[in-house]
Amino acid sequence: MSKFALVRRPSPRLADGLVTHIDRTPVDVELATQQWAAYVAALEANGWTTTEVTPAPGLPDSAFVEDTMVVFRNVAVIARPGADERKPEVAAAADAVRSFGYRVVPIEAPGTLDGGDVLKVGDTIYVGNGGRTNLEGIAQLAAAFEPLGATVVVVPLTKVLHLKSAVTALPDGTIIGWEPAVDDVSLFANFVAVPEESGSHVVLLDDNTVLLSADCPLTAQLLRDRGLEVVTVDISEYIKLEGCVTCLSVRLREAPHTP
Repeated sequence: MSKFALVRRPSPRLADGLVTHIDRTPVDVELATQQWAAYVAALEANGWTTTEVTPAPGLPDSAFVEDTMVVFRNVAVIARPGADERKPEVAAAADAVRSFGYRVVPIEAPGTLDGGDVLKVGDTIYVGNGGRTNLEGIAQLAAAFEPLGATVVVVPLTKVLHLKSAVTALPDGTIIGWEPAVDDVSLFANFVAVPEESGSHVVLLDDNTVLLSADCPLTAQLLRDRGLEVVTVDISEYIKLEGCVTCLSVRLREAPHTP
């Protein structure tokens, strides 16, 4: 199966990105740019073809391209970010995913939706309802995806920026998470708590390999003990902006065609 990923080069203004649940600390933009390049290289080394969305130098958070959309089967729901400052990020990302042949469905006002609030596990789609994503946005996403066979589950979210700041899923569908950040663990079958906050964020590179932040060695060992291959990348500057490994790409596993 072909694997494509959308990525977006960090803005020179990255250090001005939004923070909500943590204190602001200085961001080294030069280091962040190097880390982004290493992240892209890790994707490509594991069989992913990357496509750069047109850079947006004036938009500090634009490297967090995952927030611009949610893709399921042949449909891309284009986000309407809950933060007004981030709404201009969407247009170029929509153009990029449209070039792969996806049918594009935009979230309309008064709905809001950030892609980082959406966790897909097979045909189950968990959506965080909290600071950036509202119930109207979730209803519009459900209307787009449920006819394709998806089941949408609303997850209350009060402790972190996005749902995938708290939980992600392993290749076998096990949900892993940082328990202090999860409002209701009972919503997730097969939940496994991880020992480090950054350990709750994985990108699935293939059926046996995950990408993980380099600052959670205990979680890396836990995952290796479960039989997984673990690739690590340093994303320290993005963590300062409430970012994680999922935020920096949109993975397109079932692209209708190659642009």
